[in-house]
Amino acid sequence: MTAQPSRRIPDGPPPSASAVSGRAAARRWRALAVCLVAGFMTLLDVSIVNVALPTVRAGLHMSDSGLQWVLSGYALAFGLVLVPAGRLGDARSRRAVFLTGLALFTLASALAGAARNQDWLVLARLFQGAAGGVLVPQVSGFIQVLFQGAERGRAFGALGATVGLSTAVGPLLGGLLIHLFGPHDGWRWVFYVNLPIGVAALPLAYRLLPAPPPATARAGHRDFDPVGMLLLGSGTVAVLLPFVQEQQWHSAVRWLLLPLAAVLLVAFVGWERYYARGREPLVSMELFAVRPYAAGVTLSLVYFAGFTAIFFIFTLYLQTGLHYSALAAGVAVTPFALGSAVAAAVGGRLVGRLGRRLVLAGLLLVLLGLLTSALAVQQWPGQSVAWATALPLLVAGVGSGLVISPNQTLTLQQVPVARAGSAGGVLQTAQRVGSAVGIAVVGSVFFAHAQGPRPDWAWAFQLGVAVAAGLVLAALLVAVADVAAGWHGG
Repeated sequence: MTAQPSRRIPDGPPPSASAVSGRAAARRWRALAVCLVAGFMTLLDVSIVNVALPTVRAGLHMSDSGLQWVLSGYALAFGLVLVPAGRLGDARSRRAVFLTGLALFTLASALAGAARNQDWLVLARLFQGAAGGVLVPQVSGFIQVLFQGAERGRAFGALGATVGLSTAVGPLLGGLLIHLFGPHDGWRWVFYVNLPIGVAALPLAYRLLPAPPPATARAGHRDFDPVGMLLLGSGTVAVLLPFVQEQQWHSAVRWLLLPLAAVLLVAFVGWERYYARGREPLVSMELFAVRPYAAGVTLSLVYFAGFTAIFFIFTLYLQTGLHYSALAAGVAVTPFALGSAVAAAVGGRLVGRLGRRLVLAGLLLVLLGLLTSALAVQQWPGQSVAWATALPLLVAGVGSGLVISPNQTLTLQQVPVARAGSAGGVLQTAQRVGSAVGIAVVGSVFFAHAQGPRPDWAWAFQLGVAVAAGLVLAALLVAVADVAAGWHGG
């Protein structure tokens, strides 16, 4: 008698469709968490260095020009690679590009923390900015791939909270690290803090982020458009350089870069239209024919010019004008960070129902908070400024949370997944250009009244806030025009 092969008795019924769906949903949110942690690191390094500059100067005996390049070099390199990196993720593998950017950013952070002289630190910051620009556009691309419908709004809400928190928490975290590790080498930990995060995130990202689709599914999206990259990169640098070097490059010759930038960007648009005849361009001009995308990019450009500059002048006012410590200056902007984080998460849930009207409400709150902050400084210009501005900054933070994440959702919601990386890169580039222009414009007004034999720091801050509020008002007008066009079927 032939022995029958044993048959394994199932341990139980097969998993239900709902259980499988639940596990898939949990995996999506874990993947998003890894993306947001990595994105937070790169965006944090835009603001965290501000409060560390006095100790960096003392530790490495840096010149004013060197300090400016520590800030502006990061912004330049970051903005330069955003769109090409987003396109590379679309064309090949978002996971591979994300992992590469994360590894390079972690390495660059180690090099920056170990810097022994000015040139070393400036080069490390350029490297760090480029690595951050490689990583960041993949995040919005992954959100487009992993989420749909209301879930996508919540995911972008989490991303918006990350953007707001990274901008506002930077001064607080930088001040805390300098307080803990001392004024001489505390600035090194502003960079070293990225190392354990990056090392932990790399294996998680490899395991959780989705692999690219088969090559056949990406056929037609593998062109890299080198001429387009060159024109856009040159145009971006020509726009950014006069603004990020505004405090060091005093010659009026620098403004000649702006008409050059206009020529380069017009040439870029013409080339992209030509290249799109049968090939996939770096940036499809068809995206700007979609009203929500065009309006959202424009709104981001103008809004980031206003809101980012506030932290720049506020920390300078507190530290240099009122002699706050780095930690105390960081604590003073915490109300904005808390308001922004909570409101961004809520905004991600409401944007599907309220659309651009939610952004309108957020912009009005930002305006109210900024103008009230200026009035508070006028009434209490002394050491109690941090307390006087706490509630107005909380209101502005709530408004900002209702602007950034809903605008990101509305801007990218109609973008094809195959173009999510490049579209997100354009949006991020608009934010970086806006930030650079805003800091230069608002900063020039601030410095005009905060320098000299008898500086008036409170008045300088109030004037800077007024200029920033004007930029936020311009963003409000863009949102109003978009809402009106939607009502009229535009």
